[in-house]
Amino acid sequence: MPEILSPDHFAALIPRLFLGMLFFFQGFDALFNIGLRQIGETYRSNFAERGIPSFITTAGIFFTSAAELFGGLLLFLGVFRYYTLYLLGADLLAASLAFSIVKPMWDTKHVFTRMAILIFLIMLPESWDIYSLDHLFFNH
Repeated sequence: MPEILSPDHFAALIPRLFLGMLFFFQGFDALFNIGLRQIGETYRSNFAERGIPSFITTAGIFFTSAAELFGGLLLFLGVFRYYTLYLLGADLLAASLAFSIVKPMWDTKHVFTRMAILIFLIMLPESWDIYSLDHLFFNH
């Protein structure tokens, strides 16, 4: 029987909860406080100047906002761990592409930290993540 208060288990739990909260509240803010329309207005003119159609901008904004909200929640709960991490990795790549289109030399401090934690979580053994719904329902 595994040790309940193992440092390995907390090494998986704490960054998973932290990253899940960061993504969830970023997605929540984008969808419910700022709004997709306002975010679209911020990016649409910059993207249009570079020949990027409006529907791609809209789809990208919707994808990143929804991925952050739902991916953050799933990560926090520990559901579909790897699929969720891959989705959030795609989100970070899409956001990085958008920021780079707007300003090639942008400040990466927020994205880099999230990417580092995400890679750390991908590399952790799944057996360490016992405080999750995945473990509760699928590893008995």
